[in-house]
Amino acid sequence: MAKLYFRYGAMNSGKSTGLLQAAFNYEERGQRILLAKPGIDTKGDSRVISRLGMSRDVDFLIPPAAGARELFARKAAGDDPDALVQHIDAPPVACLLVDEAQFLTTEQVDDLFRIAVLDNVPVIAYGIRSDFRTHAFPGSRRLLEIAHSLEELKTICRCGRKAVFNTRRVGTEIIFDGDQVAIDGDDVWYESLCGNCYLEASDGRLGS
Repeated sequence: MAKLYFRYGAMNSGKSTGLLQAAFNYEERGQRILLAKPGIDTKGDSRVISRLGMSRDVDFLIPPAAGARELFARKAAGDDPDALVQHIDAPPVACLLVDEAQFLTTEQVDDLFRIAVLDNVPVIAYGIRSDFRTHAFPGSRRLLEIAHSLEELKTICRCGRKAVFNTRRVGTEIIFDGDQVAIDGDDVWYESLCGNCYLEASDGRLGS
């Protein structure tokens, strides 16, 4: 039976880089993979972008109200309404790789589990565990609950300790209020901190 894997870490822990490396490893061995990410993640549009500069188009986006298993099944079968040529005899999919999985809904994560167990296709989901207020994202919470395998990807704080939290910044100011989802870009960016540095930056509070 295939498994659902959740590889999580704070910002800058190499999640997207790891996904692209995993895709390369499968394809180097002649195996077919599919890449997906939530449609709510507008960074890079329909591309997975690593902070090291690597990028790659996803095979499909997962809109908030869509069924992830249905989208996967259509792509796996070669049914692509936007393609000039339909791949009727598409080879089997060896693995589904999902970036920014924290933005998935609970139901979509359940679909990833079904893809692994019922369709016998390994699913490797990458994402962050909690938001800038230390609250779990719905997708991450569900992955922590049902994934067969959990792996923490580590990165370091500015002080040298292991970073576990993400702080949201607008310019140079750290903020602790706002919507859970704000994609990093020109105005908003994130810094991963250890517990000590997070408490120092937040005047000792966790969450809100």
